[in-house]
Amino acid sequence: MTLPPNDGKLFFELMWKLQYYVNDKRGFHKNISSMEEYANLPTKKKMKVRDELWKTPELIDSYTQENPNALPAEELEIVQKWKSFIKGSFFILRHLKKGSIFIKDDQVYAVHGIQDPLDEIIPSYALPQMVEAILLPFKGQIIYDGLLAGYSIHFGGGIRSDINHTYIVAKQKDRIITTLEPDLATPISIKPKKNIAPQLKDLSAALTKLKSDSPLQNSALALARASLELSLADAQGTLAPDEINTQARKIFKTSKRLLNLLDIMEEE
Repeated sequence: MTLPPNDGKLFFELMWKLQYYVNDKRGFHKNISSMEEYANLPTKKKMKVRDELWKTPELIDSYTQENPNALPAEELEIVQKWKSFIKGSFFILRHLKKGSIFIKDDQVYAVHGIQDPLDEIIPSYALPQMVEAILLPFKGQIIYDGLLAGYSIHFGGGIRSDINHTYIVAKQKDRIITTLEPDLATPISIKPKKNIAPQLKDLSAALTKLKSDSPLQNSALALARASLELSLADAQGTLAPDEINTQARKIFKTSKRLLNLLDIMEEE
């Protein structure tokens, strides 16, 4: 997902004006006399300016106070909010319609492309990918500053499992960060759960009556009853946090018993 075309154009106009200002203050490229010239520089030549900007974000204050480009108030506000940037190494886990999933430590962000979709810059088959990035707020969404520096690293199953777990937890708990501007955050709309408690009660009652002469069948039924008990408690909203471990141990115990029986049958 990318910004609307006009917003993508606006972002780069503001970024190049800001970086041209930084270049003028620091004198990295003294032969550059306009923002247009600066914008046409190769990325490699812009790197010093870009790094200086994020190393000394006070320059953003100076720029917005001086306002050398006579920007309107709403555009100055966009630039000023870039002081809340997030810099570091991120895992890009997957590309979704609502943004690409960037993970840093236990924080999960939904990041938009600017003018080019992120799945064209880093294809899905290359994920997960580790990148150095600067995340920025932009009109209530999260973007990056236009540059992603990737690493040629192969990730083992353990790392893949860890970052996928971090994403799943954030998704389940509605903790995916979609904006760096709390005042523009969209209220979370929680979809009501479908009430399947009556059906679960019927299933539970039916399973309670089922008995078998087969140890294997009885073990499978015990696992089904434990799983239904957990599902019913969740459906009724009676699953207290301190009961989760008890339910988990019950399911683990019954599943282990079933697996042991299956192992024995396999040996015969």
